[in-house]
Amino acid sequence: MVATVHTSPMIQLRRLFRFFGNTKAVNDVSFEVLPGQVFGYIGPNGAGKTTSMRILSTLDLPDYGDALVDGFSVVNDPDRVRKRLGFMPDNFGTYPNMNCVEYLDFFARSYGIVGRDRTKALRHTLAYTGLDKIAEKSIRGLSKGMRQRLCLGRAMIHDPSVLILDEPANGLDPRARIELRHMIRGLAAMGKTLLVSSHILTELGEMCDAIGIIERGQLIISGTVADIKAQLRPHIDVLVRLIAKGEDLGLWLADKPGISHIQASDLVVRFQFASDQPQEQAQLLQAIVQASFPVLEYSSESRSLEDVFLQITTGAVQ
Repeated sequence: MVATVHTSPMIQLRRLFRFFGNTKAVNDVSFEVLPGQVFGYIGPNGAGKTTSMRILSTLDLPDYGDALVDGFSVVNDPDRVRKRLGFMPDNFGTYPNMNCVEYLDFFARSYGIVGRDRTKALRHTLAYTGLDKIAEKSIRGLSKGMRQRLCLGRAMIHDPSVLILDEPANGLDPRARIELRHMIRGLAAMGKTLLVSSHILTELGEMCDAIGIIERGQLIISGTVADIKAQLRPHIDVLVRLIAKGEDLGLWLADKPGISHIQASDLVVRFQFASDQPQEQAQLLQAIVQASFPVLEYSSESRSLEDVFLQITTGAVQ
């Protein structure tokens, strides 16, 4: 008999509340993140993302509820939480007249890392973030992308099991965003658990295992990207390009179940298909070909994370 393996969450928010006057910045928020997961935290400005992350990082206290990191409460065991957690804020603070290695060494010492362990931590962090070649360069001369790498290095210098990254890709150029995404997925592959907030939904859709969407302090939905799309009645956008008979195909599709929003011209037909299952798509394409329509191209695109976000949020602020 094989024993059942129980995986405890590395991050837990339990009915978290935080009020600022009459504003309910965080209003009864609960979710969990499992070990090795990248969890995308999504919401408009003022939704409560940063407040939640500050509480989780022991920089603020909830009015009610609790948050746990590796089983330790941010309220009752903040010191134990800080040893297990690295926080990368959206605003990067530096000290004047420091270079990269001095900056990281300062934080390594702050965490009590000494001797060979500190040397090893510095080497690993500089190499992983790609800062080893500019370790002696002044922070003042760093580009935005390199500053973000240094800020990530500061968060991971003490080898935490959990990383909280608040808008890490903000202001980065396309190459820097891609490289940052690879670093985040690499950290997850090492077994780190990451909570990442961002406004760049395409980035989160590509890097995250699960997401939570928050608006006006309340968590609207959470789960894996695939599960959330399934809950919201998924459809795909389909394009069929033909040699001829496009308008006839449009009429033919109008009688088929699960097909809507048909737009047909002589050579191109676009429509929505109420399933993203590959088998059902293959059957539809086979039926089109068997009906003697001269198909030149068939392509489909499932709903993006942006589509999901727009469907379940209202754009309301508080």
